Amino acid sequence: MIATALVLLTLAPARVQVAADEFGYALSRRTIKAGPAVVQLVNYGEDEHDLRFRRRGGTRVYRLGAVAPGEMGELEARLLPGRFTIWCSLADHRARGMTATLVVR
Repeated sequence: MIATALVLLTLAPARVQVAADEFGYALSRRTIKAGPAVVQLVNYGEDEHDLRFRRRGGTRVYRLGAVAPGEMGELEARLLPGRFTIWCSLADHRARGMTATLVVR
């Protein structure tokens, strides 16, 4: 029974919710564990927002498409340890401050 519970705990993905509005992101947690992860984008703003993120020093860009106001989107990924830069790629949103940092350990 205990071994089964430990296996289930190690398989559970890390989760982080990113709340978006004009023009910023708020993360439910700034640090998550490496491995399987679910990144959820909730749009509390009046404009569409998307989410891009990349590990510093890495080349892969993770993409979660545009989310309409009041809607939510999710992305499942396997994340390596590092610092990830998060940004909105729509219009000039990044330049207006829609960036954040997620640490994966």
